[in-house]
Amino acid sequence: MALSALIIDDEQLARDELKYLLDSVGGIDVVAQGTNGIEAVDLIEEHHPDLVFLDVQMPGLDGFAVIKRLKERYDAARLRPGADIDPLPQIVFATAYDQYAVRAFDVNAVDYLLKPFDRTRVEQAVERAKGRMSEGTTPAAEAQIDALLRLLNRPQAAPQPAKLIVQAQNRLLLVDQAEICYAAIDEGVIRVVTQNFEGQSKCRTLEELLDLLDPTLFWRAHRGFVVNINHIREVVPWFKSSYQLRMNDKKQTEIPVSRSQTRRLRELFNL
Repeated sequence: MALSALIIDDEQLARDELKYLLDSVGGIDVVAQGTNGIEAVDLIEEHHPDLVFLDVQMPGLDGFAVIKRLKERYDAARLRPGADIDPLPQIVFATAYDQYAVRAFDVNAVDYLLKPFDRTRVEQAVERAKGRMSEGTTPAAEAQIDALLRLLNRPQAAPQPAKLIVQAQNRLLLVDQAEICYAAIDEGVIRVVTQNFEGQSKCRTLEELLDLLDPTLFWRAHRGFVVNINHIREVVPWFKSSYQLRMNDKKQTEIPVSRSQTRRLRELFNL
């Protein structure tokens, strides 16, 4: 039996892409779509879906606020004697901002999809949701949401180190983060590029590297690239309203901006 689902995202392109992938995976009936957090709360109450694909950053209520609003209403309903309580839906976050979201949601068994969406990850998220529901929808969803809310209420993590270890040939160099132009991953190897040299990071993923970097300086412009915004030399308009970033390293490397990060680029530079 197909799971009922909502897609909540303020970007039409992201909603269309996710709907297409869900249709191709099968087993999901998308009953409605919304464009912001307020619509998300209303649509969940109207349709009582099994599963909600929820964007993190949206106007009105963001994804976190939607979760809190749902939990508050659920807890209030439980206090009313004889109330007909609707189970909480399973939540899958869809986000372009993996610096914090990917690690947090994965640790707490609340699934995520990183934009631009990947069919294999969509399929994995659907299978994970089905597995959790087979164990009992209400307890599982409630426990996951409680875990996420506890995580959000934790104190901020310690500040990132000012320097990063970069391996260049047989040397391990301590590099000031401000000197790093960008980092790129290719076949599991992360290159770290400064204006004067390039080397390799010991990190296994860009998510792991981002944990060590200052989030006010570094931005994941594309799935395969993290850039230091202070080392962007030029923003180059590209095909179909897309952009590339020309960096100020020796090669003046051009780095693509993914579709999901175009809005963030415009916010950063008031385009």
